[in-house]
Amino acid sequence: MTILLTLILMVVALLHFAWGLSIWIPIRDEEQLARTVVGAKGVTRMPGTIPCLLVVVAVLVVVAAIWMPHMAIARFVMWFALVVFLARGAIAYTKMWRAMTPEEPFNTYDQRYYAPLCVVIAIGLLVILLSA
Repeated sequence: MTILLTLILMVVALLHFAWGLSIWIPIRDEEQLARTVVGAKGVTRMPGTIPCLLVVVAVLVVVAAIWMPHMAIARFVMWFALVVFLARGAIAYTKMWRAMTPEEPFNTYDQRYYAPLCVVIAIGLLVILLSA
């Protein structure tokens, strides 16, 4: 579970790192990418370097924590991340969130892929925490 979760989180971190450097992957058009991965009403630009790199740092902290689940601080980080990912997964199905993020294809992708992935990550963190 640790290796699989590490791989998933590293892909997330790498995408955010690229976006922080204004490398628009996997969609080369910034506006279309923003509508696909941000989804906020009327979005035309990707978030800036600092927000993207903050996500990278946060994800790498979680990755480090899952490799040392017996340490108290690592357990705290994993529990915190578990709650964040679970909340992010759940909020995608609320009317409030859908009103805040109506752009397509984000709205559809969020319910089909992004939110379920967040829940899977939360479950993976729970498995690691309970088996440590």
